[in-house]
Amino acid sequence: MAQRLATEYVKATVQLTELQMKQFLHSAESYHVHSLVKVIGSGEQEIVLEDVNGEEVHLPIVCKDGVYVCELSCRLVNPRLTNAVRKLFVTFKGDGMVNRIYQGFTMMYYYEQGSVRRISEITPKGSRLVYEYKNTVSDLEQLYQCTKVENEISLLYRDINFWLDQRNKAVSNEDMTNIDEMLRLHSNKLFILEA
Repeated sequence: MAQRLATEYVKATVQLTELQMKQFLHSAESYHVHSLVKVIGSGEQEIVLEDVNGEEVHLPIVCKDGVYVCELSCRLVNPRLTNAVRKLFVTFKGDGMVNRIYQGFTMMYYYEQGSVRRISEITPKGSRLVYEYKNTVSDLEQLYQCTKVENEISLLYRDINFWLDQRNKAVSNEDMTNIDEMLRLHSNKLFILEA
């Protein structure tokens, strides 16, 4: 199994209310990571998460209309700190891109509201899509509500009725043969659609 070398958060954001901010700081402690809130020069805040080994990550916080916005742009190597930041990011429904770097390749995870939406593998030879979220419930609902086949069946019934009327009016054998061929084609297509 490949050993992860580092985890990189690229333009990832987490939005927190004041209550969620307190929960965020409290839950960091449960991952054996010490948290500290610093107020920096312009009145903005910064959360510092520090592992017992001394590695730390600084997360700038900007308060906009009572919502705390944390932008993550950092590279983590320590597994405990990496795991703690990942769990906090997922728990508090972060958005953005996370790169998990391995020897010879990188896995790019795209998050929306704390859920993985797409995973790509990046190698020197190029990139490959590994996973993409699909909303199957929504797709099935759309398929269920689709009436395209029913509409086509209705049109076929109308056409068959037209050709049956034409057959009743036909005088020559050639007309009857052509009409019978049209009826055969339409009934075959109707059989396929109703199946």
